[in-house]
Amino acid sequence: MPQHTSTHQSSGTTGATEHGIPSQQGGEPAPHQDEPRTAPAPADRAGNAPATDEARAAAPRDEDAPAGTADHTVAARTAEPRAATAPAAPADRTTDAPPGTDAPAGTGASRSEAPPDEQGNTGTPAAERTGTAASSEGTGPEAAETAEPSETVESSGSSGTAGTTASSEPAETTEAAAPKADDGSKAAESEAAAAAGRDADASADTGSPAGPAAAQPEAAARRPFRLLRALGPRTARQDDRRRRKARSGPARVLSPTVTVLAFLLVVAALLLPNKPDRFEVATFTRLPVELLLWGALLIVLPRRPRTVVAALGGLVLGVLTVLALTDIQFHEYLGRDFNMILDWQLLDDAQSYLADTLGGTVALLAAVGVVLLVLALLGLMTLAVVRIGSFVGRHRTRSMRGLMLLSVLWMLCAALDLRISGIPVASRHTVAMFEARQEGIRTTIEDEREFARTAKADPFGNTPAGQLVPDLRGKDMIFTFIESYGRSAIEDPVMAPGVNRTLEASTRALAAKGFHAKSGWLTSSTYGGGSWLGHSTFMSGLWIDNQNRYRTVTSGDHLTLTKVFRKTGAWDTVGIMPGVQKAWPEARWYGLDRVYNAFRMGYRGPKFSWSTMPDQYALEAFERLEHGRKHDKPLTSFVILTSSHQPWAPIPRMVGWDELGDGSVFKDIEAAGVRAADIITDPLRSREEYGKSVQYSLTALTEWMERYAKDNTVLVVLGDHQPKARVSGNNASRDVPVSIVAKDPKVLEKIADWGWTDGLRPAHDAPVWRMDAFRNRFLTAYGSVPHPSGGQELLQK
Repeated sequence: MPQHTSTHQSSGTTGATEHGIPSQQGGEPAPHQDEPRTAPAPADRAGNAPATDEARAAAPRDEDAPAGTADHTVAARTAEPRAATAPAAPADRTTDAPPGTDAPAGTGASRSEAPPDEQGNTGTPAAERTGTAASSEGTGPEAAETAEPSETVESSGSSGTAGTTASSEPAETTEAAAPKADDGSKAAESEAAAAAGRDADASADTGSPAGPAAAQPEAAARRPFRLLRALGPRTARQDDRRRRKARSGPARVLSPTVTVLAFLLVVAALLLPNKPDRFEVATFTRLPVELLLWGALLIVLPRRPRTVVAALGGLVLGVLTVLALTDIQFHEYLGRDFNMILDWQLLDDAQSYLADTLGGTVALLAAVGVVLLVLALLGLMTLAVVRIGSFVGRHRTRSMRGLMLLSVLWMLCAALDLRISGIPVASRHTVAMFEARQEGIRTTIEDEREFARTAKADPFGNTPAGQLVPDLRGKDMIFTFIESYGRSAIEDPVMAPGVNRTLEASTRALAAKGFHAKSGWLTSSTYGGGSWLGHSTFMSGLWIDNQNRYRTVTSGDHLTLTKVFRKTGAWDTVGIMPGVQKAWPEARWYGLDRVYNAFRMGYRGPKFSWSTMPDQYALEAFERLEHGRKHDKPLTSFVILTSSHQPWAPIPRMVGWDELGDGSVFKDIEAAGVRAADIITDPLRSREEYGKSVQYSLTALTEWMERYAKDNTVLVVLGDHQPKARVSGNNASRDVPVSIVAKDPKVLEKIADWGWTDGLRPAHDAPVWRMDAFRNRFLTAYGSVPHPSGGQELLQK
């Protein structure tokens, strides 16, 4: 017959009251001196009576277990391993029967079945699924949060004896009753919960006066440590395996795809060349040693250090990638690497150039785009390296095997010097680039100190005024630079035909006026841009190839050619600078008495991209403001022509000299010209337009000479540098043509031993000098006597 569960025992026994206080028959309390009385537990939020120890012991019992089997159950628990069980049912799930009545079967301290979870699991409470081990001793609200109990067996004493009720001990759960854990995480969590239950059992079995409630602090203190042991590496791997199994089809494809893309991005960054002419397929088929070294480091590191190191490495790789891309642009425009110390101020000049060429809006958008690109590269490289680090951390064994194989392959390629299209397969490109950056920084710092001493030494620094250029006394000297006028303009098959026709025609036109010329080559200190470096190198006789040297020399008193003529006291000096649009303190160093910048020439016409005014107008303004006026002394002029400055669109065209006026005549010409945006990305059209711009500048200068030159005029004309690589080519030289034009035959006789070519077009095999060599040769050729300053030992060095 089924056994009924009640809060009262039958007559003649000592039972439990509704509040868990032992009473005798007839309702009188039984005096037990050896058992302390405990305060009743508070009722739960729903108003249900609190569950007593006996009530919890009565919940849920094995209906089929015969009476008197309590000792057997305890012995079974001690003899066999304890299965994972959950704590007893909460008190608020118990329906207490009125005193003196028997509750129906299946009521009273019975358990409430937990609803199935989202995966269909039943019998496993949410606390277990989330890894929280619940205690079986909780009461009130705490008991309501405990996990669902397993089936237990309760044994009662025989009739007529003192009623002893078995405490709520979790019994072994059979394999059929317990939910089968589908992964190591659930098993570990169940084990933690069972351990908590065992602690409670131990306290109850030993007859602790406080009962199961007294075991709660001790069990709670041990619970986190059991959880930590349960959540070990094996459990993490099982969780990771379970998550991978739960992924949908697209996720399984997307994750490895992203990893492969991250790997390819990192390899491409490690092999990225810093020069535009090195972009070849063979460049990206190499094996970078940096990848092997970094991979080995990521494999051996624990998870958190590996993540930090990977993030820092990705950031460094992103910075190196940005610098490599910057080098590419600098090689395209200036023919050299980006100098991390000196070239930052050129970025502002680049934006100004874009604003003058393509408009302020385009320049602003380009600046924003560059900033976003830099941030994107830094972020992508960091994420890519971190993802690769996570991959090798999850697959250490396979990653180590692959790393060892690639390392052996790299060493074999390096030992055999294997190459593809002349490029070594075993690459250390990024290491070499990093070393080059370090060397560049070191060289720049050392060069600053060394050049400061060199700039103080001048072979003509102490030469008396009377011994400077005595053979040019009485001559009007004009030193003129034509923007971007280089060897390519004369020898490139696209530009050369038109430019050479102009040179030949100009030579004949000057000869008709009695002027003759000799021409040669000079190797400029700059390329593609940085015209002021070429100007200062030519005029000072010092090699000035960076901004630091330029600042150093212009802040000193080294003699320039214009200053030499001024020092004699026999010449006035003037500067025609249509390209100068702000303060220009270098005028003092050049030794110029007066300077006419872009705002002092009276021009009211349109700009032609970067060029503020056509060369024809600048030369006419020179004539009107200085050269055509009566002077007490001859004039030494420093003239910079700008119409052949990139982007070579639109280009001015010649108009009648009498029609120039204030330059308004050029408005229609500028409006009808080619737009810079139409050719700036087209190398062929850029070369064609560049050639036309050089022809225009040469024609304007030649016609000015024909119109305004005097018998005592001596013209020294040259280019400041080659055009950028898109026009001149990636491997073009830095040579520029230089010519001396004079009507007085004695002027050219002084340089007869130079071996220069007659006419304005230098021969291909004409002598080539460094640009800084011209000043001393020129001063010596025209009678100057050296008197060094700054220390003879420095000059000899």
